[in-house]
Amino acid sequence: MWEAVSATAPRLAKPRIMRQHWLDLTFLHWAVEPASVAHLYPPGTEPDLFEGRTYVGLVAFDMANTGLPHGPSLVGTLLETNIRLYSVDSTGRRGVVFLALDANRRAVVAAGRTVFGLPYRFARMSHERHGDRHVYTTTVRWPRVQAASRIEVQARGALQAGPLEQFLTARWGLHVARAGRTWYLPNEHPPWALRAAELIRFDDDGLLASVGVDVGGRQPDHVAFSDGVPAYFGVPTLATTPRRAVTR
Repeated sequence: MWEAVSATAPRLAKPRIMRQHWLDLTFLHWAVEPASVAHLYPPGTEPDLFEGRTYVGLVAFDMANTGLPHGPSLVGTLLETNIRLYSVDSTGRRGVVFLALDANRRAVVAAGRTVFGLPYRFARMSHERHGDRHVYTTTVRWPRVQAASRIEVQARGALQAGPLEQFLTARWGLHVARAGRTWYLPNEHPPWALRAAELIRFDDDGLLASVGVDVGGRQPDHVAFSDGVPAYFGVPTLATTPRRAVTR
């Protein structure tokens, strides 16, 4: 049985291994047929569904205060644009699968790929803020990849999270294939405070195609914004590990 979608994170088991602060996030999402992306999932996972569809997400944001659970930040502020899918494993544990995490700090790219096996790529990036208007640009600088994007949004007032918003954002871990096995890396953060957002401009110059996703040139089906949350990560476990009892 698949675990319930909950806006409140299960309490993260100790030890915690890392912290981050995600800021000024813009979420773009496309509804797609599950069969069109099922081949992109790690072994032992499959598309998570909302009303018979699954979603491709493109999330652009700033990241700050990355480091161990306690102590000084180990990395300065950086930019990230990630492309993600929504997953469920054989135990019913829900998560996300990252197809790409584009970042503008080479040290973060190297650490993410080496330590966690995540598909980080180096990119030239910018984030401009003019009041509540945000402009993000990404140009990937990676072998055999030519891809770029531009996102411009106007953040509005508070967005009451309904079932779809919770499905897309209340994710308490990620699935990743590493060393021939599929792992689950849990995280914990406060419930999202989402804001409505108007998409002013979205240019995709091969970014989605670079990870094998085709949305037919459509604009996103769902757009949202958040001012951000602090997050903590726990110790990875095999995706086949039985789910523990939920505590908060």
